[in-house]
Amino acid sequence: MFRMIKAGMFASVIIGIAGLGYFLLAPQPVAVDLASVDRGKLEVTIDEEGETQVKEIYRISAPITGKLERVDIEIGDRVLAGQRIARIRPVDPPIRDLRSRLEMSATSKAAGAAVLLAEAQVRQAGSDLKFAKSDLARAQTLAEKGVISSRAREEAELNLSVKQAEVRKAEAGLELRRREFESARMRELEPNQMQSQGAEDQCCIAITAPSGGVVLKVLTESEQVVQAGTTLLETGDPHDLEIVVDLLSTDAVGISSGTLARIEDWGGDGFLEARVRRIDPAAFTKVSALGIEEQRVNVVLDFLTPPKKWRELGHAFKVTVRIIKSDRNDVMRIPLGALFRRDQSWAIYTNRDGRTKLTLVKLGKFSLTHAEAIEGVAPGDQVVMFPSDKISDDIAIKQR
Repeated sequence: MFRMIKAGMFASVIIGIAGLGYFLLAPQPVAVDLASVDRGKLEVTIDEEGETQVKEIYRISAPITGKLERVDIEIGDRVLAGQRIARIRPVDPPIRDLRSRLEMSATSKAAGAAVLLAEAQVRQAGSDLKFAKSDLARAQTLAEKGVISSRAREEAELNLSVKQAEVRKAEAGLELRRREFESARMRELEPNQMQSQGAEDQCCIAITAPSGGVVLKVLTESEQVVQAGTTLLETGDPHDLEIVVDLLSTDAVGISSGTLARIEDWGGDGFLEARVRRIDPAAFTKVSALGIEEQRVNVVLDFLTPPKKWRELGHAFKVTVRIIKSDRNDVMRIPLGALFRRDQSWAIYTNRDGRTKLTLVKLGKFSLTHAEAIEGVAPGDQVVMFPSDKISDDIAIKQR
């Protein structure tokens, strides 16, 4: 009897050890997160970063090459149409070396001598004219008495006309030499002498604002020499904003004018509503952060939300744009976290009585959180979320 009890106890110990070994060595169910396939709303969006932009930006530039006086207007100042915002003066001539100054002085003296010569020619022509007038008077008297012929009198009249023309020619020559002399003297002036010539309002060109608005940028502030066409500042109305976002050309094909959008991550509460106004007809090449050349298209959107909600936004502020490509209800949906690629197809792991089953699915549109399921699953099916390398087909699982 004792031997039987001892054998039974020994068998129980052996069975217990075997059971414990099986429990320790047998595969345990893998803890997973499960989600359900359901029917609901599927919103397909195109998400991209954009920035706000004043619709009408006025870039004010220098009309001539010259020295710009310091711009006193600051960013944020309001300006009126026609208000003077800067002044620019022509560039002073360079300082001349000694040789150039001597050449200019000699030219000026030569021009002065030419004036004296012209004045002498005027006096000579005047004397000749006076003599021609006396000669004509004598010829007329002798002709009346029949002493000389009428031809001699006509020659005296012709001589008077020639002398009168010579006087006018000499006077015009004198005026020409005087102007040349003045020009030569002006070329002799140094820059410090030229600044004292004339009134202040005659030496500078005023640069005025083409339209009323707020100064957005001051690109050239300090006094300096600028080239014609250099942009000095930008003005515009900061409350008249639009949104510009550059999309991949393949994404831009799927939208049109009037497409609705949401503006998120703009710094305020909630989101703002917007609508596509224009899609540029031409794309441009842009290199991505990964060094890949992409064809991008600028898309312009208008705010639908009243301005009082986004009045804190300004020019060139960064925002996130979600353009709603399609929006459908009662769509069978699979959470994106359950999907993975198997060969050339999409696949999921479904829960079948505590064990996984590899299932290939056919998908349609994608949203930020779900994908449209066309074939392979049914509403209510449970799928494994974010399957790790511990998950394979036909293994035990349990809800985490």
